[in-house]
Amino acid sequence: MSSVPVDIDIPDNYVAHTLQNSKALPPIKFSNLLNEINWLSFTILIGTPIMGVVGAMNTPLRWETMLWSIVYYYFTGLGITAGYHRLWAHRSYNASKPLQYFLAFAGAGAVEGSIKWWSRGHRAHHRYTDTDLDPYNAHRGFFYSHIGWMLVKPRRRPGVADVSDLSKNPAVKWQHRFYLPLIILAAFVVPSVVAHYGWGDARGGFVYAGVLRLCFVHHSTFCVNSLAHWLGESPFDDKHTPRDHLITALVTVGEGYHNFHHQFPMDYRNAIKWYQYDPTKWFIKSMQMVGLASHLKVFPENEIRKGQLTMELKRLREDQEKIVWPASTNDLPVISYDSFSAVQAQAAKRPLVLIAGFIHDVSTFMEEHPGGAHLIKRFIAKDATTAFFGGIYDHSNAAHNLLAMKRVGVLLGGAPHILDIAKQVPPSQRLKIARYQELASVKADYESTTAWSEGEDDDVVPRGKARKLVA
Repeated sequence: MSSVPVDIDIPDNYVAHTLQNSKALPPIKFSNLLNEINWLSFTILIGTPIMGVVGAMNTPLRWETMLWSIVYYYFTGLGITAGYHRLWAHRSYNASKPLQYFLAFAGAGAVEGSIKWWSRGHRAHHRYTDTDLDPYNAHRGFFYSHIGWMLVKPRRRPGVADVSDLSKNPAVKWQHRFYLPLIILAAFVVPSVVAHYGWGDARGGFVYAGVLRLCFVHHSTFCVNSLAHWLGESPFDDKHTPRDHLITALVTVGEGYHNFHHQFPMDYRNAIKWYQYDPTKWFIKSMQMVGLASHLKVFPENEIRKGQLTMELKRLREDQEKIVWPASTNDLPVISYDSFSAVQAQAAKRPLVLIAGFIHDVSTFMEEHPGGAHLIKRFIAKDATTAFFGGIYDHSNAAHNLLAMKRVGVLLGGAPHILDIAKQVPPSQRLKIARYQELASVKADYESTTAWSEGEDDDVVPRGKARKLVA
């Protein structure tokens, strides 16, 4: 078979080009349903659970067989997760020849197609996630991504994905060549024979460790395509549908931290915390410890933290946008000193106090002031900057934040002597989440508060103009 990658000459706009120029099959309707069913997959996926339930109704379950079924479930499950998925589809570590053949045999017992077929589809899934070129596109619904995509013929051929590296692998070629006898042997003969010679329960071994175990392995793997794109959170990126959740990890032999996996697919881990459930990671690590695996790939911690920090900042930004903030200095009127002084005679009607170059209306707070209203009254139409910032009382950050909400204007030339920018910017706004295009305007918002010139006393004053304050 040719070793030339099949995607070496695809156009730069392959996805858009393919979706535009390749025609999808007609939608499946009741009238054409029988012709569109994939009968091989349908028979396996529907017939196996029926056979298992019927068999269980007529076969007593012995405790030895139950224990063996669980062990064999993990054996074949690891064939998929540690073998098909992390070794061959993503090349996240190197495996010795014995380990490769071991995993190829175990994976055959899961009856999910050969390594080559499975990996080709999975690589397409990662390359074209959530698009119509994704063979199990999560946007088409939970049922479709879980099992529906296998029950019917695909409406569109999955996007191109290269598996030329697997075509040269001896273990992959061996499994692909002898796949049919291998699945019979690994899926049904081995569990039956072990139960027969171990404790005399060949029938129970076939029903429970063979047929019903196969059903559980199937849906365990299928949950990676469905549940892992539906349940949980996105701690590393929210561009696509993959999610992280403990429940998914529990039912998929550790493949439940899917948001991490889609961001860092070459990492041999799925769970990066020591306490997170990932038996596949533990298995691979143990194989390294005994010399059967090597070159375990780990994505740089610094880059992982970038993804986590980005999502944390996004969540903080969402919370930030729910909070009511002080009016921007660009939206406040610029008040001349004469206009500000003129309100002293009307102090009872509208008490205004100057602090850090900003004029504040404290009428709703005077009687609530913890130090008493008399301390505020003495600074009406005066500059209380020194008193506020420690001269009389070094106010808390909460007090500074509340004060900023009472701004009604900026005194023309009133803040050149305030060298400490922290006195102008309330604590709650000294550290804010800003999109990159907002950074320049955030800085200019406070730097420009001392750069106004006298203008006409219009009711509406453009930026840079001063006006009188109406009491």
